[in-house]
Amino acid sequence: MLDIFRGLKNFIKVSHVHIDSSVFRLHYSITVMILLAFSLIVTTRQYVGNPIDCIHAKEIPEDVINTYCWIHSTYTIPSAFSKRLGVDVAHPGIEKSTDDEEKRYVKYYQWVCFCLFFQAICFYAPRWMWKNWEGGKIHALMMDLDVGICSEVEKKQKKKLLLDYLADNLKHHNWWAYRYFFCELLAFLNVVGQMFLIDRFLGNTFLTFGLDVIKFMEDDQEVRIDPMIFVFPRMTKCSFSKFGTSGELERYDSLCILPINIVNEKIYIFLWFWFLLLVFLTFFVLLYRLMIILSPRMRAYLLCLRFRLINKEVINTIVRKSKMGDWFLFYMLGQNVDTLIFKEVMHELAKRLGHASKDFGEP
Repeated sequence: MLDIFRGLKNFIKVSHVHIDSSVFRLHYSITVMILLAFSLIVTTRQYVGNPIDCIHAKEIPEDVINTYCWIHSTYTIPSAFSKRLGVDVAHPGIEKSTDDEEKRYVKYYQWVCFCLFFQAICFYAPRWMWKNWEGGKIHALMMDLDVGICSEVEKKQKKKLLLDYLADNLKHHNWWAYRYFFCELLAFLNVVGQMFLIDRFLGNTFLTFGLDVIKFMEDDQEVRIDPMIFVFPRMTKCSFSKFGTSGELERYDSLCILPINIVNEKIYIFLWFWFLLLVFLTFFVLLYRLMIILSPRMRAYLLCLRFRLINKEVINTIVRKSKMGDWFLFYMLGQNVDTLIFKEVMHELAKRLGHASKDFGEP
């Protein structure tokens, strides 16, 4: 099992070359690792051990009733959750049912591991798209200038190559940057869509699941209904029919224990809070991107805030002479290239754009 988790870590290992934001990395790195780990846990619990145990009659073999109820789903009686435990009902949601009484079928448990794996793929998809669109541009332009320890001749040659590229391709990076912003938007739509997908998967109970759990903790013990037991019941019922010895139809109602739901409830309460955090963080990132697109002044301010060694006039000059896509490329390069080297590159680029060094307050 430890080897499997080490393999997951290597699979989603984040490169030392940053080509995206930290919030975007939460989607394809931490979230993918969490979902794959949960999928493995559920799979292990589901197929190593007995995920369901049903009380059976003598006429029905144990493995038959367990397999049947696992495949064909079980059910609870919603009205029985509000009745007194140990007085009116023996277990939450379990009581004698009639054919016309409302039943809530529990069908999801055999699909949880597959659903979690599918969600992990969806969370990684925007990263895969951006990695292909980015095409290794940042890594190629770095030319090992992130190390900062190299001979002056080598450093001068690499700086000249970088400057030549930035000067010759100025105002040609908008489409490249917009592709990344689209991937961030796709990550936001994905996490919102995932919440609705899980809500549908769990019978329209997930969207308010976390709020219901919080409310449950604050309610009086005598009147509250545990939402975790309601959505993920530990004890359910299963109806099994067969022909008797004389040919008449015989029906058996079995009580079934679902140990797998002890794990499922912990997984989905965690995912509710985690997805909600991702929704808020990614939403604010999208607002931040919108301000960057609309406001050159904001772009200059962010460069000044992030790279304090660069003269403010240098930044203002570069922002005036470039477009939003260039700003994004500068920002990504600044996160990866050595700070002093990046400062020298920006100052040299400003000079190439037609401004003398005295305009920057330099000797």
